[in-house]
Amino acid sequence: MAREQSQLERAIETVINTFHQYSVRLEPRDTLSQKEFKQLVKKDLQNFLQKEKKNDKVINHIMEDLDTNTDKQLSFEEFIVLMARLTEASHEEMHKNAPGDEGHSHGPGLGEGGHGHGHSHGHGHGHSHGPGLGEGGHGHGHSHGHGHGH
Repeated sequence: MAREQSQLERAIETVINTFHQYSVRLEPRDTLSQKEFKQLVKKDLQNFLQKEKKNDKVINHIMEDLDTNTDKQLSFEEFIVLMARLTEASHEEMHKNAPGDEGHSHGPGLGEGGHGHGHSHGHGHGHSHGPGLGEGGHGHGHSHGHGHGH
């Protein structure tokens, strides 16, 4: 019997499900077209990309930067680079907005509007998938291999 998923595991699953919620709208169904990417940014990244969501040219530029194989589509592997960048930027923002007390503190991150309070870690300073990792079963997956550097 599988254990209940942790918050982090649910977050990973949310990223996957959100990608596919948009990618299935137009063919090919396992990539994001420019239109699908814009819809995702404007609805599901509206707080993290507040300024960018208002400017289609900026959204197009973000997509071009992520589209490393220049096929005008974003594969999941290309898309998660954006998730990593936003996670890193939000983490930096949390440190920048930290209250400055002792410990490893975080203030509000991206999209949190500078409200709320910090927390301390006390360090002293329509598309279907088979089961994923940790879900049991024997489903099958697909992969795309490519790499790039910045």
